[in-house]
Amino acid sequence: MAWKEFRSGKRKKEDVQLFERNLADNLYELHLALKNKTYRHGHYSSFYINDPKLRNIQKAEVVDRILHHAIYRILYPIFDRTFCFDSYSCRLGKGTHKAVRKLDSFIRKISKNYSWECFALKCDVKKFFASVDHEILLEMIERKIKDRNVLRLLGEILASFPLDSPAARIERERESFCLRQKPLFSQTEIPIGNLTSQLFANIYLNELDKFIKHQLHLKYYVRYCDDFVILSRSYSEFNNLIPQIQNFLGSRLKLRLHENKVLIRRPRQGIDFLGYVILPNCIVLRTKMRKRMIKKVNVDNLASYSGILKHCKGYELEKKIVVLADLSEKVPK
Repeated sequence: MAWKEFRSGKRKKEDVQLFERNLADNLYELHLALKNKTYRHGHYSSFYINDPKLRNIQKAEVVDRILHHAIYRILYPIFDRTFCFDSYSCRLGKGTHKAVRKLDSFIRKISKNYSWECFALKCDVKKFFASVDHEILLEMIERKIKDRNVLRLLGEILASFPLDSPAARIERERESFCLRQKPLFSQTEIPIGNLTSQLFANIYLNELDKFIKHQLHLKYYVRYCDDFVILSRSYSEFNNLIPQIQNFLGSRLKLRLHENKVLIRRPRQGIDFLGYVILPNCIVLRTKMRKRMIKKVNVDNLASYSGILKHCKGYELEKKIVVLADLSEKVPK
């Protein structure tokens, strides 16, 4: 099952094709390595994407990514049931569009359909994936997972990154974790490209969700990965709230808010969230996204862009990109 899920949409990739040529042997070799407890995570390749900002993505080898899928299939249902309802990143039945719609619903509810004054606090965790503390994360995982073999594999995956970790340092972390000893150092960073990192991120930030929902007792809260929004009828409430969140992130998770991305706005001004802007009468695409879409549209990504526009007021823009995609196809290569 893990192989079938992994190869979906990747059959044309060269590394996947090479692995599939000797599929039975390659999978059996992975099976033996896991059975004999000799599995060691391979190296990563690195590349950049514009999403829309420049991101460095680290891609593991095919055999490692297959294992990531297998581990994810087992662990996801165990942890997902513990997550806050209003966290929407990388969860079945959730996603970007539902997060935007839920925030829109919350705004309308707290403002009585924009008839009452209210405010939105929008925050972003600074360099989140580069700041996840492995020791803290493993402690969280051990609360739910007791199987030593699974824990060893998770330690192996975490110890495989960052890219510049010396082999001896990785080995020390692996051994100290397997022996349940406190690491001699604190290692941080999880690779953005790993499927397991999506689950790790939700496990880690679920602590923030619980703090906000159960200790601060805030009802109107939506999080997508390291971006979150809190709504309140009182502007002054945020004066006390921001320091409390900052202190919790620093003391419990060794994270901090991005100082330039802590914003308080009235919803009537428009709330920019996950590529969309929520306005009193509609939801529209963020200006940067509009410009990027117009610049890069072609027949290959037209369906994807049209899907994005279905979730906002985007009919006129969709007509425009259909024309542009058609023109791009007619331009000589």
